[in-house]
Amino acid sequence: MTVLKIPFSKAVATLIGGLVLLIVSGCGDSTGLEKRYPVSGTVTYNGKSVEKGTINFIPVKPDGRAAGGNIQNGSYTITTASEGDGALPGQYNVTVASAEIDTTELKAIAKGGQFHHDESFAKATKQAKSLVPVKYSSLTTSDLKVEVKPETNKFNFDLKD
Repeated sequence: MTVLKIPFSKAVATLIGGLVLLIVSGCGDSTGLEKRYPVSGTVTYNGKSVEKGTINFIPVKPDGRAAGGNIQNGSYTITTASEGDGALPGQYNVTVASAEIDTTELKAIAKGGQFHHDESFAKATKQAKSLVPVKYSSLTTSDLKVEVKPETNKFNFDLKD
């Protein structure tokens, strides 16, 4: 049997170098997804900030991964798997929804607790006033499209009637 003799200092340096490589190259997140890139921007309707709502990025490729975010005071940040992680590179169709729901009756029923998803909830949701044209909330009627690139992405949408 042959024994390879490596000086102790060289062995330690090799071990430390290997650990550094492991840390630098392999410790992505635990989602198992490819690298996502930051996506943020603004949403306006006829030039005015959309105060609240949701924005969704639906991949054009059937095997893609959708991403979305909340619109707050006209701004949004996209999430795929963990808060604010961005989106995978690729082509996306975009939907935007924003509605004002009268929760007065729901709050009275809930008495400080959670809203129940019952007839009252369904009625309030059905009577909700859309704050942007409804066409933007449907994948089949929204004409919004973006391409997320492997870099920081900023997309501003000005919705029109």
